[in-house]
Amino acid sequence: MLSLLKALVNIDSGSYHKEGVDRVGRMLTNAFKQIGFKVAIFKQERYGDHLLFTHPHAFDPKILLVAHMDTVFPVGTAAVRPFQLIGTRAYGPGVIDMKGSLVSCLYAIKALVDAQSPAVKQVAIFMTSDEEIGAPSGREIIEKIGVGKKAVLVMEPARKDGSLVTARRGGGRYTLNVTGRAAHSGVEPEKGRSAIEELAHKIMKLHALSDYESGISVNVGVIEGGTAVNTVADRAKAKVDIRISRLEQAEPLDRDIRRICGTPDVDGTTIELKGGITRPPMERNAQTVALFQLIQQVASTIGLELTETATGGSSDASFTSALGIPTIDGMGPVGGFPHSEKEYLRVDTMQERTLLLAKVIERLSE
Repeated sequence: MLSLLKALVNIDSGSYHKEGVDRVGRMLTNAFKQIGFKVAIFKQERYGDHLLFTHPHAFDPKILLVAHMDTVFPVGTAAVRPFQLIGTRAYGPGVIDMKGSLVSCLYAIKALVDAQSPAVKQVAIFMTSDEEIGAPSGREIIEKIGVGKKAVLVMEPARKDGSLVTARRGGGRYTLNVTGRAAHSGVEPEKGRSAIEELAHKIMKLHALSDYESGISVNVGVIEGGTAVNTVADRAKAKVDIRISRLEQAEPLDRDIRRICGTPDVDGTTIELKGGITRPPMERNAQTVALFQLIQQVASTIGLELTETATGGSSDASFTSALGIPTIDGMGPVGGFPHSEKEYLRVDTMQERTLLLAKVIERLSE
């Protein structure tokens, strides 16, 4: 498992690096074929190809594993910061989010194949290429494949304390492009219309939409604008991240954002707004709780005590959960600090979480 993990981590596979993601995909395709599984390839032009692995004799499998092959790291990261084993931890770009989970998927299925378990015909494994950027090409396929499933197990890593995820916030991204009128700030400033001033008004109003007690947050995280310090800015730009905790919050929040950006505060400026809600929230409901309790029972048979948690981050789990399909997230190994240079995977959890995954698939296939 560690040998495969090392090989995968040492391949740059950022979301926009199609060549790298497809290299990861080919490596996994070869590995799944060696254990007798077949692959359906969903070709993509801009992003890496999505892959669906099933047993050759599977007919409408009722269990779906969802994992992603892309990372957030730019090309060249693996060369600078390759896979390392230090004590009981493995390090490297994407090691926990989520190349460790890709290995876990393969070896859980391999264990079932080796045991000649009939459960192998009841499970499908879908690996996407664009989860880290909101699944622009993967979402539709996930939702289509998910329909009619008994359970969806999403392979994001378990939390640092080993907890599984039963709730996630939804979210979206917006971009504001403000156009003003340039003028010399010393000679004739009155002739200018500042795009930066207009953007400042919008930032204040957008941030005021946050309601932390209700689980709504609006954050303008990136701004840029202007051309010179002595010139009234004729352009400005902002990128906005929004998070919601309940699906019912999505439409009103989107409406408020469009209302705010629809009317300029500075006469003579205009605003172009792009984007929207990209992921619904994964809400903790009766179906989620029932699935978690089943997994908890299975875990107890191998000496694991599982807890559940909610997280503010998004994942592909939101798509199937929002469709009413029982979904649990965090089925991968345990680690921490994803998306950073300190990202790590606890090696001792590779075997236990892979065994748990295999036994959960068996239980669900009964």
